[in-house]
Amino acid sequence: MPRTPNIAVIYFPGNNCEEESLKAVLATGMEGKIVRWNERREIEKYDGFIIPGGWGYEDRIRAGVIMAKDPVFDLIRKEAENDKPVLGICNGAQALVECGMIPGLKDNVEMALAPNKNPFMNGYYCTWIYIKSTEEKNRCIFTKFTEKNEVLPIPIAHGEGRFVTKDKELISKLIKNKQIIFRYSTKNGKIEESFTTNPNGATYNIAAICNKNGNVMAIMPHPERASFIRQLPDTAELKNKFVGNANAMEAPAPAMHVFKSMKSYIEEEIL
Repeated sequence: MPRTPNIAVIYFPGNNCEEESLKAVLATGMEGKIVRWNERREIEKYDGFIIPGGWGYEDRIRAGVIMAKDPVFDLIRKEAENDKPVLGICNGAQALVECGMIPGLKDNVEMALAPNKNPFMNGYYCTWIYIKSTEEKNRCIFTKFTEKNEVLPIPIAHGEGRFVTKDKELISKLIKNKQIIFRYSTKNGKIEESFTTNPNGATYNIAAICNKNGNVMAIMPHPERASFIRQLPDTAELKNKFVGNANAMEAPAPAMHVFKSMKSYIEEEIL
């Protein structure tokens, strides 16, 4: 009988949402544990990794860069090279970019998460937005249950979430490689570059990028904060269908597919 996938949620000083990430993992039927950044021994025993959001090491210098220099990322990189899944959410996404695992086309840092561009305020911005799946469901291991062009309600909560690069050819390469997995969109799936559809001014409305192999994804919005119906805002049509039904409120929301896809991939390809 095959064993249950086991996920390590890597916790750095200053992270948050590690508990929410673990709860989403457990809700899919996987096993998991919050693993401190300095508990590196036998980390290879885990089948996949999640680096959650927050402000690791207070985001000194710039977001995610100190986390990215930690030796645990050398081990996670090696496990990713063995096809294990790695999901970086918000601060975790910033760290994956800063260590070069995303987009991963060269052996160096190719992008950055720059400060938000917002016409009304500077710094941290938290709100509900929509992201649109841009590729076929089997392109990235985290979208096995997400249809192409499907729109997901999901929150953002960051001050430096704007995907940018000085490499003028890089975005074209990412589009050609189908590495841009989610883009900010309207509720109806229309891609608009202006605020508020694009909440931080990200190049090409980028909300999530995977590596070329599709087993590592950096996503700035928080799927763990939108994985259950009860977490959705009161304005969400999906939630309004279940108002008054406590059991239904615990049902999975569309963003749970990120974690469900992780489980399916591990069962099919790793175990």
